[in-house]
Amino acid sequence: MKKIGAILLTALLAGGLLAGCGNKTDNTSTEGGNAGGGTIKIGADLELTGGQASFGDSALKGAKLAVKEINDAGGILGKKLELIEADNASKSEEATRAAQKLITTNKVVAIIGATTSTNTLGIVPVAQEKGIPLVSSSATNPKVTVDERTGDLNEWVFRASFIDPFQGEVMANFAKDTLKAKTAVIYTDASSDYSKGLQTFFKATFTKNGGSILSEESYQQKDSDFKAVLTRIKEANPDVIYLPGYYEEVGKIVKQAREMGITVPFMGGDGWDSPQLAEIAGADALNNTFMSNHYSPEDSSPEVKSFVDAFKAANGDLVPDGMAALGYDAVKLVADAITRADSTEPEKLKDALAGTKDLQLATGKITMNETHDPVKAAVVLKFVDGVQTFEAKVNP
Repeated sequence: MKKIGAILLTALLAGGLLAGCGNKTDNTSTEGGNAGGGTIKIGADLELTGGQASFGDSALKGAKLAVKEINDAGGILGKKLELIEADNASKSEEATRAAQKLITTNKVVAIIGATTSTNTLGIVPVAQEKGIPLVSSSATNPKVTVDERTGDLNEWVFRASFIDPFQGEVMANFAKDTLKAKTAVIYTDASSDYSKGLQTFFKATFTKNGGSILSEESYQQKDSDFKAVLTRIKEANPDVIYLPGYYEEVGKIVKQAREMGITVPFMGGDGWDSPQLAEIAGADALNNTFMSNHYSPEDSSPEVKSFVDAFKAANGDLVPDGMAALGYDAVKLVADAITRADSTEPEKLKDALAGTKDLQLATGKITMNETHDPVKAAVVLKFVDGVQTFEAKVNP
């Protein structure tokens, strides 16, 4: 029946009977998302240059591995997947432009990306307007999938990662239960939706647990001298410092803090997850620091071991970080939805993504909840001489 339907649809298109339809139909004019083509096009709107380029590079490597595995296994609906790359330069406005081009020019059936919440929020209005599914690999701010002004679901938007309320709660509980912290200072990137979200959720859980927030400090992306604020933090003498930022500034802050004699634990989120963090901070400075993340390559589960082995084989023995695993999972989420929908028609693909249940991926078994957020476990990692080591796994 599928072949007959495809023939009829091709005939209709050839006869011009579907002329004048809007963007939603134009982007999926045949099964496969591109008229007369032999591939299904998926866009990758990622940070390939700029301040979060390490994230985008890792996510792209993971996405490419997923595409290769799918195509080596025969593709989907009789077609190969084709990944169309677009560099958003780590800027929200560029992420918007890249998404528009991917949909209108490249005719993709879905977009994966971006890796950060702020940049993903630049894509959300485009996905909503054009009616093309967006699966962010690692945007963790809740407002990515739920409009904070109206409380309405962004029905075309999904993610492969858990969200900040869970991540902030995990680290606040870890501070209390494992580090025995009673006081904390929060040092936030005021230019980042991601960082401000984690600040809110860590604070709520930490104070609920009986802890005291001694002060809340802030910085901006691209700042380089943090000594004035760190002097105040040192005088406050907290048990822990919660630093929910991205690796570039985090590395500089931790390095300068250790040089000033601040020895207490630093804690952060998945925004720390980059090989460049140890290069910027220095391996010794990262000792006694902890981060929440989406998976650990040290996890002994067969799914993680299989992913790590395949990634290392494809990337010169490079160990995949969390961003690589999430880029891989984002493509697999889309591919699974296309398979179950038996179509790349946008509405069917959107509904199939929303119906994802018990899908085993590299970062865990995923079930999509009512706000299009995966329900899955988090891990806490400890840095030992610059290397991430598995500390704990936390289920939702």
